[in-house]
Amino acid sequence: MIISRTPYRISFFGGGTDYPAWYRRHGGAVLGATINKYSYLSCRYLPPFFEHRTRIVYRQIENVKTVDEIAHPAVREVLRYLGMTRGVEIHHDGDLPARSGVGSSSAFTVGLMNALYALKGVIPTRERLAQESIFIEQHILKEHVGCQDQVLAAYGGVNHIDFAPGGEIQVRPITLKPDRLKLLNSHLMLFFTGLHRTASDVAATYTASLVDKEPEMKAIAAMVPEALAILTSERSLNDFGRLLDEGWRAKRSLSATVTNGRIEEIYREARCAGAIGGKLIGAGGGGFMLLFAPPEAHAQVRDRLRALTYVPFTFEFRGSQVIFFDPEEDLSEEERQRDVSARGVLATVADNGVEYV
Repeated sequence: MIISRTPYRISFFGGGTDYPAWYRRHGGAVLGATINKYSYLSCRYLPPFFEHRTRIVYRQIENVKTVDEIAHPAVREVLRYLGMTRGVEIHHDGDLPARSGVGSSSAFTVGLMNALYALKGVIPTRERLAQESIFIEQHILKEHVGCQDQVLAAYGGVNHIDFAPGGEIQVRPITLKPDRLKLLNSHLMLFFTGLHRTASDVAATYTASLVDKEPEMKAIAAMVPEALAILTSERSLNDFGRLLDEGWRAKRSLSATVTNGRIEEIYREARCAGAIGGKLIGAGGGGFMLLFAPPEAHAQVRDRLRALTYVPFTFEFRGSQVIFFDPEEDLSEEERQRDVSARGVLATVADNGVEYV
């Protein structure tokens, strides 16, 4: 039995520049963080006593005899990608709802990869987890997703991520003094709007035309170094909140599907109650709203938004982890050697496959 725990993420600045359609031409950068809310996946080899060969439990239950019969696209393609030759049982539980903007789909993929690799006796690097998850979601599943979610889920922490036109991804942890980091955390509030949406569907309305929105995208990209300058200096953190507001206004200009009347009403109410800035997390259209407000205004903001679910959180720094490992006694030496030989450090995701160095 293997249990993996993979964090969800909040994005601050640079969202959209992590889509290949943009960064392959211009490069990209994102500032984001993972939080202490997680996707849990337990995996084990299924004993040979059942009519089904594979069992998957999430919001649905699937009992199937072949991989081709699996309805869950990520599970089906990860099992194929890893060449799982034995039947498995997979259970998923999450601290936050799916389709809510916190990177839940990518956290699921990263966590499943991590758990199944462990089941096969392989310890993947964080680079490998991130890049292979990107490959599966973008190239196999053809999802309209960027690259920040998989990277943040694999690495954890508060990170500045650079996306080079050549495809290389560089992760730079933000090293802040503990008091500064705690102060930033104390200004942030997370509310669930109650509106579910599929990020890939929302993103599809603007990712194809990102190159036609060059001024807006360059303005979004320029906010990353500005935000870093605020965090790593003695400037008031209120400037960070004002920059979030500016970023939200820029993001709304990308597509009419990013926001709607209900979201705008929530944001107005929060601002009236004392929030300095904020944004919808993820592609937009619903899900969670991140707000930046002085701690003394939190009670008033919560009261003003009492119809919404408030989710307190802290930053986390461990990324995707295997938190329980009970190895199978009957894993053959041949299987172990074959799986161990697959280890490597991944540098890029090419257009036609995965490249290792």
